[in-house]
Amino acid sequence: MPQLSLTTNVPVDAVVAADIIKDCSRALARIIGKPESYVMVSINGSVPMSFAASEEPAAYGELMSIGGIGPGVNGKLSAALAEILETKLSVSKSRFYVKFDDVKGFNLGFNGSTF
Repeated sequence: MPQLSLTTNVPVDAVVAADIIKDCSRALARIIGKPESYVMVSINGSVPMSFAASEEPAAYGELMSIGGIGPGVNGKLSAALAEILETKLSVSKSRFYVKFDDVKGFNLGFNGSTF
């Protein structure tokens, strides 16, 4: 169950948010190799944020998944997500951090249970 949360200081309207969510969901499923029906993506725009002492467009992401991520995959995910944010929000790739968290199934609840 990959879950990506994105936060940015760039205003994000509903149409742009829908495009980003769709593009990120497809990229995560393709790169991680999990069905898109398990992927969750959220984006929160217009958040006060400073990066390198500047309030120019920036973004932060956290990706949590039960497996499917690691040294061989994280670089591909980072590149794909950065490309989407640069294209859709004009956030430079050099102003985007993403944190990866490979969780154990018993630490994630779904459908009233754990994995």
